[in-house]
Amino acid sequence: MESFVVTIACLLLGMTIKQFKTFPVDTGKVLNLFVIYISLPALILLKIPELDFSANLLVPALMPWAMLLFSAVLILILARWLQWDRATTGCLLLVIPLGNTSFLGIPMVQAFFGEQAIPYALLYDQLGSFLALTTYGSLILALYGGGDQRPTLLTAGKKALVFPPFMALVLALILKFVSYPPLAVKLLTILAATLVPLVMIAVGFQMTLRLERKVISQLSIGLAIKLIIAPLTALLVCQAVGLQGEAVEVAIFEAGMPPMVSAGALAIMANLSPALTAALVGIGIIVSFATLPILYQLLL
Repeated sequence: MESFVVTIACLLLGMTIKQFKTFPVDTGKVLNLFVIYISLPALILLKIPELDFSANLLVPALMPWAMLLFSAVLILILARWLQWDRATTGCLLLVIPLGNTSFLGIPMVQAFFGEQAIPYALLYDQLGSFLALTTYGSLILALYGGGDQRPTLLTAGKKALVFPPFMALVLALILKFVSYPPLAVKLLTILAATLVPLVMIAVGFQMTLRLERKVISQLSIGLAIKLIIAPLTALLVCQAVGLQGEAVEVAIFEAGMPPMVSAGALAIMANLSPALTAALVGIGIIVSFATLPILYQLLL
């Protein structure tokens, strides 16, 4: 619980410093870049070699794809039934299936499960959410986006290969049976420790809580799917087939993360209902601070 309180405190700190003109408007973006290029790769290099490979590791690697398929099909059914326009449908198809499993997911997993569970969260994020953003996300943008610069699957694949956390994941797997020098371990530990405070301060600094009346219905449906229906479905399915263990619990927990910030940015860029997108991302984070502790209790 102390880790959770610290995480919330960093979020509030980010929201607070945003009010002071001392910090540039792009402070959140700068912090995000540091996390992407330094903190997260360091954490991956430090934690992934600690994994003991077993069949259970398939769960955090495959769960995000199962949740993506489940959420996308449900949204398409609701879009036809409720007669949503293409922009609304495209927004929900892009933002709801993709969770904030890195910037928010890793700090939350650390806060609730502890340091030893972080590798499972990293697998969920890098082999699931991140790859889904570059592939599935590009497909949705191509089908529904109205912008002129819609990425193709080829360009998305190239970006994925040179994405620093993904490169760190590949390197960490290669170095699985190599012992790091003590100095390297110390350096990686220091850099990895910056991830949680920087991420949560950046999230707080960039948080948007704009809400328009016309998007309340779609907002409520989208967050209900992302924060409640999807993780509960994952929990029930795992219980039904007898899947157990911390890797499974972390995967279910990650399935309950709010919409991904990066997916929201792409949706806004493609003019996919910007007001709805901003509300889904901003309010989703706030609501998740109530739903995630409840989900964690269900996992015990």
